[in-house]
Amino acid sequence: MKHAQPFSPPLIAAAVGLAAALASPPALAQVYRCESDTGVPVYQGTPSGKNCRALDMAPLTTIPSPKLPAGAGKPSAPPAGQAGTARPAASAGMPADFPRVDASTQRSRDGERRSILEAELAKEENRLESLRREYNDGQPDRLGSERNYQKYLDRVERLKEDIARSEANIGALQRELAAIRE
Repeated sequence: MKHAQPFSPPLIAAAVGLAAALASPPALAQVYRCESDTGVPVYQGTPSGKNCRALDMAPLTTIPSPKLPAGAGKPSAPPAGQAGTARPAASAGMPADFPRVDASTQRSRDGERRSILEAELAKEENRLESLRREYNDGQPDRLGSERNYQKYLDRVERLKEDIARSEANIGALQRELAAIRE
């Protein structure tokens, strides 16, 4: 004789799923600030501990990024009559009506920048020459304050680091000068 099953397997699965859904906390759960036994604030989802109080927290808001207008970032044909004076295409982040500097002003600025960089380069080259003279091919003269040999070795190491830094600065200044438009 067969025993009748009071519930079918699909019905049991549905009941278990419903129970699990009801037992899980909602997505927007309340957050409580409680105090631990040592007095340290603890943030948790249940009010268990000393001096628990519910925090009133504003919901998070997300703001989508602005949409680019149709055709933004694509080069367009210049207006009639300006066929020979085409400007470089505006990047996606720069509006078409962004103020531009005329060529003579830009040349003047580039010239000022070049003279500043050349002065910095000359100053750095002089500094490097001075450091190399002091370094004396790894055998700098000992100073009177360097009776302790470790102090002497520390100064030699500092000189090596200063020389390397100065050489890197000279390379960077030369790259900057090469990047300036003529």
